[in-house]
Amino acid sequence: MSWLRKALVHLALSRSDEALIKASGGEPRTVRGMTLDARMQFLEAQARQRAIPWDSMTVATLRAQTEAGAELFGGGKVSGVRVENADWIPDSREGLTICDATSAVFAQEMDFTKLDVVTYSWQKVLGGEGAHGMIILSPRAVARLESYSPPWPMPKIFRMTSGGKLIAGIFEGETINTPSMICVEDYVVALEWAQSVGGLQGLFNRADANAAVLQKWMDERPFATNLAKVKAQRSNTSVCISLEGSAEVPKKIAKLLEKEGVALDINGYRDAPPGLRIWCGATVETSDLEALVPWLDWAYQEATQQ
Repeated sequence: MSWLRKALVHLALSRSDEALIKASGGEPRTVRGMTLDARMQFLEAQARQRAIPWDSMTVATLRAQTEAGAELFGGGKVSGVRVENADWIPDSREGLTICDATSAVFAQEMDFTKLDVVTYSWQKVLGGEGAHGMIILSPRAVARLESYSPPWPMPKIFRMTSGGKLIAGIFEGETINTPSMICVEDYVVALEWAQSVGGLQGLFNRADANAAVLQKWMDERPFATNLAKVKAQRSNTSVCISLEGSAEVPKKIAKLLEKEGVALDINGYRDAPPGLRIWCGATVETSDLEALVPWLDWAYQEATQQ
C-alpha cells in the first residue's frame, strides 16, 4: 500500500484545487465555518474511503491504519493537535476506547461516556513528578477485565484482576510497591492549587489563555504559523510553531533562548516537521508567555541572519 499512499500525496500536490474538490465529492467542506484546504479535503476523503468499520476494528487493523495515516498525512508523531471531540465514537461499540490523555487531561473536556480506558501522568498539565502513571476505567472496561483472560502470562505489576474480579484496592490506595510519599504529597498540593485557581474550568481557561498568546503572535507574524492548520484541532497545551527558513532555524532559536536563560527545550519533536514546541499548560503563567514572544522575534532575526 506504500506506493498507493505516495501516489495519493503526489496527486494532492500536483492537481488544481478544483480537481481535488471534485474528486472529494464536488463541494468544498467546511468545519465550524472554516473551509478545509483542498489538498487536506482530498486526503481526508481518501482516508475515509479506506477506513475500517468500528465494529470490525482489531489491534492489528488499528495499528495498520495508524501507520497508513501517518505515512499519508506526513508523520503520526507530529504534535500540536488534539481530537476535536469524541462524537465519532459510537455508543453501541463492542470494543474499548483507549485514550492516552497525558497532554489533554486537566486542559480540555474529556467525554468519559466515550472513553473506556484513560491514562495520564502527573508531570504534564499539573507539573507533578514524572514516572507516575494513572489509569481510569469505565464499567465496560472493568467488565472486559473480569470476563477475559489472556492466553499469555501477565507480570504481577500488570495484573488488575484476581479470581476473575477487579482488584478494587488498586483504586483505593493499595499499591504493589510503595511509591514515593513525597511525590504523592506533591500531587496533592498540585490538586489543591488547581482548586484555588478555579478548579477544572480554571485550568481550562489558563491553558486557553496561554495558547492564545502564542496564536496571536503567530497571526501577527508573516514568518510563523501554527503547525495544526484546523483551528478546532489545535492543542492548547503543546503548541507547535512552523517557521519560514531552513530546518536549522528552530534549532538555532532554541539554543539562543536557552543560552539567554529565556526558554528551555522548545525545539520541535525530533520526528515532527522543523519548528518550535512550547508548553502552554495551566501551570504556566500567561505573563510568562507574553514576556517570551518579544524574545521569539529577536531569536528569529538572529537565527535567520547567521
